[in-house]
Amino acid sequence: MAIEKMVSDTKLKMQHVVDYFHEEMRGIRTGRASAGLVDHIKIDYYGSPTDLRQLAAISTPEPSLIVVKPFDPGTLKEIEKTIQSSDLGITPMTDGKVIRLSIPALSGERRSKLIGQVKKMAEASKIAIRNVRRDANKAVDKIEKTHEISEDNRDDAKENIQNLTKTHEKLIDEALAKKISEIEEI
Repeated sequence: MAIEKMVSDTKLKMQHVVDYFHEEMRGIRTGRASAGLVDHIKIDYYGSPTDLRQLAAISTPEPSLIVVKPFDPGTLKEIEKTIQSSDLGITPMTDGKVIRLSIPALSGERRSKLIGQVKKMAEASKIAIRNVRRDANKAVDKIEKTHEISEDNRDDAKENIQNLTKTHEKLIDEALAKKISEIEEI
């Protein structure tokens, strides 16, 4: 039936929003070193923007150190320059073969700014989920107006959509709480 497919599509769209939010959270700096902090940075590799993770091995040998070892030593300078100009606020140190990124402890002011930024991102994700809900509810109403389903089926579908919305918003809240605790960790 059309309703089951539409509810399934709605669930998939909401899951995409949650997945995107998780990806965005990986790029937010905490006081601890994480490969996710730099692996999404785009490097100009022979005229093509390429993710750093495709050009180098990224590791975290210490809690406050990220080591980037390019597969092609010729890209070292370009990687260093791109990291320097990124908004991470980290100065890369290189020895000709690897790039070391020392992650300094976050100041109290920087922590509050990051928490505010993360909360805005979470709210934007929740709004995206609610927009998916709105579109799905409109589609259900449209199907009901063409008399393909009864009012009871429409109400059941809307209830399913609302439950999906609550579930996915809860996933956003859980990821937000986890990220805030990472940021506040000293």
